[in-house]
Amino acid sequence: MQPKLIIHGGAGSTVESKGGLEAVRQSLYAVLNAVYPMLLNGESAIAAVVKGCELLENDPRFNAGTGSVLQSDGQIRMSASIMDGDRQSFSGVINTARVKNPIYLAQALQTSDDRVLSDQGSIELIRELGIPVYNPLTDQRLYEWIEERKTNFSRKMADVAMGTIGVVALDQNGKLCAGTSTGGRGFERIGRVSDSAMPAGNYATATAAVSCTGVGEDIIDECLAAKIVVRVTDGMSLQTAVDKSFAEAESRNRDFGAICIDVNGAIAWGKTTSVLFAAFHDGTKIGDTLV
Repeated sequence: MQPKLIIHGGAGSTVESKGGLEAVRQSLYAVLNAVYPMLLNGESAIAAVVKGCELLENDPRFNAGTGSVLQSDGQIRMSASIMDGDRQSFSGVINTARVKNPIYLAQALQTSDDRVLSDQGSIELIRELGIPVYNPLTDQRLYEWIEERKTNFSRKMADVAMGTIGVVALDQNGKLCAGTSTGGRGFERIGRVSDSAMPAGNYATATAAVSCTGVGEDIIDECLAAKIVVRVTDGMSLQTAVDKSFAEAESRNRDFGAICIDVNGAIAWGKTTSVLFAAFHDGTKIGDTLV
């Protein structure tokens, strides 16, 4: 089977919020050019998703890993999950800290009896795995937090916070995987849980795989990723499932986007935001959703 790959670096109102169209495109295409050859060389969808998420987490342009936004108390807490569609196995971490790549923790939990860990549990996992302590804070994110603190966080960080990253892959064996990682909404109440570590925001089966980005509460309310996958499993085409799900979402004024692949190799995406920062490789060419 011809491998397929689609990635996202969030959603928002303008590409300027991420440094401009060409800067975003270069960041996304660099990840595609690094990850798609892995699939061509026979590596698994899971390996491709983990690598893609790692590279996106390492790019401070996006709100995940290095460059994550700060919560109301000035701390960074990140969430990530991965789902193996073949085994229909979901794992993730919620509000973890002091780690460079939360997606590694989500991957490690795939073989655990306890597959979703919150803050203290994820810290213990970091120690068990021997992962070095890392500070993902950037000067830009600190500046944003200081400026917003002056007005007691009265203004939403919509464009920054919707920088959640995600990767969906179909490998040569026809197996699917989805991964999603985020630094959160920005300035949120301590303890708030993101959709990125829930099946609402990241879901895959043997039929389809979806990663979401946007306002987490909207994604949770729609149970967006799982809804799209279930509709495909029940017989809808991927594009029809996406179109129906996003039409419903728009009627409720939701604010999000999603990237998807099905077992037949169809690639689809949807958005209610002005821009979805996504790019794909369909086996013959690279493209994106930026225009």
